[in-house]
Amino acid sequence: MNFLANFIMKGRMQAMAVASSFALLSLLMPPVSIVSSATVALITLRRGAYEGLLVLFSASLAAAALGLMVIGNFQFAFGYVLVLWLPVWVLSIALREGRHLSLAFEIASALGVLFVIGFYAIAEDPALYWQTVLNGMIQPMLQASEVPVEQIEQTVVMLAKYMTGIIAIGSVTGLLLGLLLARWWQANLYNPGGFGREYLSLSMPLRFTMATIIIFIIAAVTSGIVSELAWNIGIILFMLYAFIGTAISHALISTFKARRFLLPFFYISVFVVPHIVIPVAIIGISDTWLNLRKNIPPHPVLKSIVKSVCR
Repeated sequence: MNFLANFIMKGRMQAMAVASSFALLSLLMPPVSIVSSATVALITLRRGAYEGLLVLFSASLAAAALGLMVIGNFQFAFGYVLVLWLPVWVLSIALREGRHLSLAFEIASALGVLFVIGFYAIAEDPALYWQTVLNGMIQPMLQASEVPVEQIEQTVVMLAKYMTGIIAIGSVTGLLLGLLLARWWQANLYNPGGFGREYLSLSMPLRFTMATIIIFIIAAVTSGIVSELAWNIGIILFMLYAFIGTAISHALISTFKARRFLLPFFYISVFVVPHIVIPVAIIGISDTWLNLRKNIPPHPVLKSIVKSVCR
């Protein structure tokens, strides 16, 4: 994808074209929204906040015009500005100025937590709201499903309690993937090998880990709306540690001779099998105290990376 990064960096018009066109394309294929947000992030990381804001603004106008011409709707562009482009622009500024991925991750988690708290402050009964939404979505499937209706309804009731956090996790994960893609592009163009060193050294500070554990304790020992709110916040923080655990696992797998096959298999498994995320996140949390990467034997190719991690 380096050709796309090179095209984006040629000028504002090119960056605007990529961001707006991929935004429109994401209405059919949602995952490509990561490329759209990464475009804004790449410009911001390389050329600064002002240039990134110009691209963001012009891309929003272009996306609105494209949406009006193609699907007869321009409102989706405003949703992109608020949900994707503005947040990833903020994260890119934090990464550019702070020079630490962990800082950007903390800010991303704060945005997710603010969304959850804000939704709980506005909605009278968030669980009931999501239950109504989910029931409306599954009604057409109930008639064709062979699963007992009672079992489906129980699942909906349980899932509705955590939907606010799940929605927040999806948004925060999309933002971070866009930011990481932009950082990878930037490294490939201007600092080859830099992304690998930065990514494999990713870790969260002790204060963040302690806050995560406290949130889960509150969720476990309380009940009612307080427990529900704490669980929704907790799963956002927990998910961020999946990124840390992934970096640690990557560093470990990279020492194996079969890493060319194992690394793709590992990443595909993480995305395809959701249950794998839990142990990976636990690895990320435990790294706060155990510093697991210091025990990984350095492979010749990764020797410089492991040294920078273990300083």
